[in-house]
Order: sequence, then C-alpha cells, then structure tokens
Amino acid sequence: MSLDFSTKVFDKEKIFLANTEEYIVRGGRHLFPLLPKAFEGIRQIGVIGWSSQGRAQAQNLRDSLTGSNIKVKVGLRENSASISSAEKSGFTRYNGTLGEMYEVISESDLLILLISDAAQAENKEQIFKAMRPGSTLGLSHGFLLGYLKNVGEYFPRNINVIAVCPKGMGPSVRRLYEQGKEINGAGINSSFAIEQDIDGKATDRALAWAVAIGSPVIFHTTLESEYKSDIFGERGILLGAIHGIVESLYRWFISHGSSREEAYIYSVESITGSITKMISQQGILAVYESLDKTDKDTFRKAYLAAYHPALEILQEIYDEVSSGNEIRSAIAASNRHKTYPLGKIDGTPMWQTGINVRANRQSYRVPIHPVTAGIYIATMMAQLHLLKEKGHSYSEIANESIIEAVDSLNPYMHHKGIAFMIDNCSITARIGARKWASRFDYILSQQTFSTLDSHSILDETLFQNFITDEIHQVLATCSQLRPTIAISLTDFLTE
Repeated sequence: MSLDFSTKVFDKEKIFLANTEEYIVRGGRHLFPLLPKAFEGIRQIGVIGWSSQGRAQAQNLRDSLTGSNIKVKVGLRENSASISSAEKSGFTRYNGTLGEMYEVISESDLLILLISDAAQAENKEQIFKAMRPGSTLGLSHGFLLGYLKNVGEYFPRNINVIAVCPKGMGPSVRRLYEQGKEINGAGINSSFAIEQDIDGKATDRALAWAVAIGSPVIFHTTLESEYKSDIFGERGILLGAIHGIVESLYRWFISHGSSREEAYIYSVESITGSITKMISQQGILAVYESLDKTDKDTFRKAYLAAYHPALEILQEIYDEVSSGNEIRSAIAASNRHKTYPLGKIDGTPMWQTGINVRANRQSYRVPIHPVTAGIYIATMMAQLHLLKEKGHSYSEIANESIIEAVDSLNPYMHHKGIAFMIDNCSITARIGARKWASRFDYILSQQTFSTLDSHSILDETLFQNFITDEIHQVLATCSQLRPTIAISLTDFLTE
C-alpha cells in the first residue's frame, strides 16, 4: 500500500522505519486553530453512539472545537439507556447537541459512526439512506468494510468514507486528552485511512478529526489493512493472548511451588508492571538485556518454547479475520448475547487473588520473571512477524502489536484486573478476547510448558533472529512518537 498522502492544511513529516519511508502528522493543541480550515464545509459533526469510543470522541471533539462555528451533536436511539450519561457530559436536547440517531445522521456533514460493529452491519442500509449526498462517513474501525466485502456490497458512491482509529480504548482517548490540558501532546496516537474521496477534502478532514480527539501522532494506513490488523490484534497480544498467557502461567507457577499471591505477581504483575514499563520506555530488547546471565538463559528457553505454539494460533486468527469468518463469528455472537449476555471473566481464584495483591502492593518494583517475559515477548514477536509477512506497514505493526498494549491496554489490567481491561473495549474486542484466550491457554499448557519442563533442544537460530530483529530499530523511532506522558488511572473509574 502507498504510505504517502497529500494535505493542504497540516505539515507532514517523513520517518524511516527499518529503511521504509512513512509519513506522519504530529498533532497538538497548537493546531486547534487550523481545525475550521481543515473542516471546510463542515457545519455539524454527528457522533452516533455513546460507546467506549463514542463518549470519548464526542467530548474531545466538542472541547477542541470550542469557539468555532462547528457543532458536535450526539445521536442516540429514542429512549436509549445512554441518554442520561450523555446529558451528564453536557450533550442535551435543550442546547441542541443531542438528538435521535437518524435525525442527527441526516443533518450532519461529517457523520462519525461509533455504534457497535454488529449494529453497523444490521443498520447499514438505513444509515446510508439517511446520509446526505456529499457528506462524509467517519469510522474508527474498518469492521463495516469487512462486513460489506462479506456480503458483496460497498459504501454509497456519493459520500466520502474516512477513518480515524485511535490506538487505545475509548477511556484512554478521553483520559489522556484531559491530561493533555496540562501537557500539550498527551493523547492516544491514531491511524487514518481514506477509503473514498469524492471532493478532494477527505484527507484534511480525517487529519483534523485525529488532531481534534487529541492524537499526538497520526499514521497513514488503509481501511482494509486497519480492520485486519485491529481485529487480529485484539484476539492476539492486545487482549486474547495476554489473557491466555497469564491464566496458563498462573497455574504453571502454582504447580512449581508458588503461592497464589506469588503466582499472580510472577504472571500478571510482572507483565503489567515492569515488563510493560520497560517496553514502553526502552523497547523489547531492553527486557532481555536487563536480566542477569541465569535469567537470560531462562528467558531464551521460554521464548523458544513459546514462539511457534503462539504463531500457530496467530496464523489461524489472521486467516479467520482475512477470510471474513471472524467478522461473521462476531455478528453471530452478538445475536446470541441478546439471550446470553457476555459473562464474567474475573471470577476465578486467580483474579480474586489479584484483588488482594493490588490492595497490598509495595512501592518496590515487581521483578521481571524470565519465564513470563520470554513467553509474553515471544507471542508479541510472533504477532508482529506475521503482520509483516502479510504486508502491513511498520507503523501499524508497532502500534497494533506493541504500543497499544503497553501504553493503553496493559495499564488497565494493572489497575483493576483482566475484566477492567477487556470490558472497557468494544463488543467485537470483548467477544474475540473471550473466544481466543482459551486457545492460547491450551496451546501454551500443552506445548510450551511441557517443552520447558522436559528441557528439550530448541532452535537457537530463532533466538539470534530475535536479538537482531529490525523491530528494535522501529521501536526506537516509534518511542520518540509515543505520548508525552503515561496514562494515569489512579482516580479513574469507568462510567
């Protein structure tokens, strides 16, 4: 795919990721005065839905456009349970910023569609019919494109279709934006895509949208590449894989003599604390290099024992996403959940132990356990290698497989456990995490841990490839583009 784009309003910057040219736009509050120009022809932005992303983006857009002539209006179904929450955030019928869903769609120049993926698929015909010719459809996920491909259809030809895809859950988008009021540049990075441009204004509108929700760095992608990497990533290291990894590790540590508290610390706390912080600030290789000689040897064995089993499941996930099967599965699951809602995922003794561990955390740093680090990083590396093989750009790979994990998602599990992380995400992500976590748990238990315990001879070349992998240079560059501050969750509560 082409990694270049043209903008009439914003400055773009060339970066090199493993000798590949890509272009980015840097955001920041100093660009807010340019938003009316970039949104030329836009009088109303309609944000449809009050989901995790909906409530975050609506508030960020409104705050960023304060003082302009552009209205941000939320559209919800009549009698929606979310109306009271939207009103508490200042979107009301009285001030003209809250309305019925299809009413808002029909009157908006830029429609940002943030209802659930299944609802987008179910209501697409009515949504398209309500949109005015020449208006712009904005998506924060390419799921709808994937669904349309499945059924042999496409977007109406008389509208722009753009996407801005934050590399983090909605609460992170809002939380870091709020922190950015004190520190310019705080926010969640986004990718953007132009699927259809009928008037030559689509790119600047997409970039303005990304700037307005607080993205400090904006990368270029395509809508198809985004939905494949995003749906795949959620089921992989971002949510599903890490859930399966820590569940299997917890049992393995207990089987090797650890107490419940120790097992939780060695598995979950090691990843969400020290490993996450080190990858975020210094890169993946720094985790291995921080270990002493004995622990480096243990890390190497764990990495080699986990890489191929993890890659096997990741290949299956990518095939399911690419073929459209995972999209069909998510829609079917959403329909089943009308009868059987999504169940709890933190009721086991492991996660109850976590409550006590978090309540009694000490100020000292949780040590990096080499087995945990080896397995987690092997899975992460397998995921990024597969995405590279499938033709995804390095900016997308780094964001979808590493940066989103350590800078947005893992802090939520560290703060309140697995459900707090997964269930603050979209329905599609929550469904996928539940579906695939058990697959990672099973294959690690059956293959990785038996290999570790049997001291089998492993492929040493694979580990040398890890040491010299070009992803380390990519991350060194991307680390300069990460948010200026880490997300603070100390006083954060979900709505």
